[in-house]
Amino acid sequence: MTESPLDRALVEEATKKSGLIWVRGDGPDRPLWHVWHEGAALVLGDGPGEQPLPGLVDGGTATVTVRSKDKGGRLVAWTARVVELAPDGEPWTAAVQELKGKRLNAHDGEEAPGRWARECRVLRLEPGAVDTEVPTGSLAAVPLETPVTTRQPAPAALPKLLLRRRRGR
Repeated sequence: MTESPLDRALVEEATKKSGLIWVRGDGPDRPLWHVWHEGAALVLGDGPGEQPLPGLVDGGTATVTVRSKDKGGRLVAWTARVVELAPDGEPWTAAVQELKGKRLNAHDGEEAPGRWARECRVLRLEPGAVDTEVPTGSLAAVPLETPVTTRQPAPAALPKLLLRRRRGR
């Protein structure tokens, strides 16, 4: 683990350009959309229709892994100090302006900041120690349990139906 100016620059550039960061608090890694603002990653969640932020608590730490947009491989990992922004302060207002510009598909549009103040948390992930070591072995994780994915065998007639369509063309 190092903390040189070049490592800090790598953290900032890689995190700015990444669409998602992988964050681990007290639990498994989770992909989170974010915005880089004033030297930290900002994440929004824990409200209805927003991303979950389990294991991320004010004053705690988290591990952030940034992947390459091109190849998907790990570029850098860093330890973050988690700071929850209070909805009535200037830092929260500045953070929400950045997040609002990047939030895709908000169902309430311009009213989103008000809902975020009432129902969500805005967290600032401030970089600490940087890990630029190339990992040995796979970093693949077992997918999280979820009730929405079910895998069932394809119906027996399906291959015949698909084949029949191709021959008819």
